[in-house]
Amino acid sequence: MKPTTIYLPEETEATLQELANQTGKSISEIIQELVSDYFTQPPKKLPKSIGMGASGRADLSSKTEQLLWT
Repeated sequence: MKPTTIYLPEETEATLQELANQTGKSISEIIQELVSDYFTQPPKKLPKSIGMGASGRADLSSKTEQLLWT
């Protein structure tokens, strides 16, 4: 295995450390599992219906009645 250096936000490192303490695994083992899972699981596709109702208007909620009657 080849050693690799990564830079993580402090919050992420703290979360990894908590997970390592809970599972009894090293941070390296956890990261290896996460990377392996990322490459072996196909990405989840969103349904095609997501965003279909986007109107492009930012004022819909405040002008509902006015827009319904036009």
